[in-house]
Amino acid sequence: MTVQTVFRTRWAKWLLGFAFWTLLGLSFASQFYISSAKAGLEVTWRQAISYALGDWYVFALLSIPVIQVARRFNFETSHWPVSLAVHLLGSALFSLAYMVGRAWVGQWQSAATFAEAFRPLLVKTWHFNLLIYWVIVAVSQAFDYYRKYRERELRASELEKRLVQAKLQALQMQLNPHFLFNTLHSISSLMHKDVEAADRMIVRLGDLLRAALESSDTQEIPLREELDFLKRYLEIEQTRFGERLAVKMEIAPDILDAQVPNLILQPLVENAIKHGIEPRSKPGCIELRAQRRQAELVLEVCDNGVGLADGDIEEGVGLSNTRARLRELYGESHRFELRRGPAGGLSVHFTIPYRTDERPNTPAPEAERTAQQSLQST
Repeated sequence: MTVQTVFRTRWAKWLLGFAFWTLLGLSFASQFYISSAKAGLEVTWRQAISYALGDWYVFALLSIPVIQVARRFNFETSHWPVSLAVHLLGSALFSLAYMVGRAWVGQWQSAATFAEAFRPLLVKTWHFNLLIYWVIVAVSQAFDYYRKYRERELRASELEKRLVQAKLQALQMQLNPHFLFNTLHSISSLMHKDVEAADRMIVRLGDLLRAALESSDTQEIPLREELDFLKRYLEIEQTRFGERLAVKMEIAPDILDAQVPNLILQPLVENAIKHGIEPRSKPGCIELRAQRRQAELVLEVCDNGVGLADGDIEEGVGLSNTRARLRELYGESHRFELRRGPAGGLSVHFTIPYRTDERPNTPAPEAERTAQQSLQST
């Protein structure tokens, strides 16, 4: 249980209130004792504490109904004139109640009659009591305003979180049909050329869709799971392209538990195949690199295809979706860049904060082999 949670409990609030009024009483007791000594009056420390705590404990008891009234009649509504009238009457009753209560305590402390204890209080403390009442109201209102501000801040934060989640889910819903349609198109184009290969692609597509649906509600997954999903997709594409497609991966084994956005690599690889490898008749290669750079995870998808034209690249669903998802998930903590490859082609480079899931992970042997080996066409 955190300190903030403890302070929210009822008994802790009562204890803090008691400590506050006690410290206030002791402060006035020390002042009373010192001033009495300078004036030559014989007031013991015990008497100073008794008189001061007698004053402030009465204020403490009377502050309880005052706080309730202050919460009921606050000044932030349109009915502030009614609240002002209530508090003006309340302050007068508070002052009178204090004098009655303090006179009763004074009887017990000095063996004086009620009238003897009450008379000096009426002369000396009436206006001071009014001041104490309004201080209690002001402090109560300040705490209530702060509490409501925190509640509004938490609600706004929760709404913002839900909005981001909804945007991410919408982007993912947009990406899944895009991936499915492109894969079905690949199967359709192969159906009339190699039926057995098309049949294998359909089986692998079923496995791929099952894996996608199992993690459809998760925005971040370990890198090993993302690589395993990517391997299944590449098996489909390599069935289609054969020797024309080769994939190389350079993944450090110690970063396989790093959290990455779900389905973040597949659209980048698909974009590289569609715009880099497919337009050419000669074999092409896609390289995937991932490394940790202090508190950042750096990922890169490169191809040796046709590369960028002289103008800016026109981003399709895959690239624009990836850029939007990274912006929603990481804000200013990410970078996303398109670069020309040194030997032609396109390099998609992005950086995200490095973090791992604290929950235990089940090793994925396929991802381990994928990270260590180069995928060659079969």
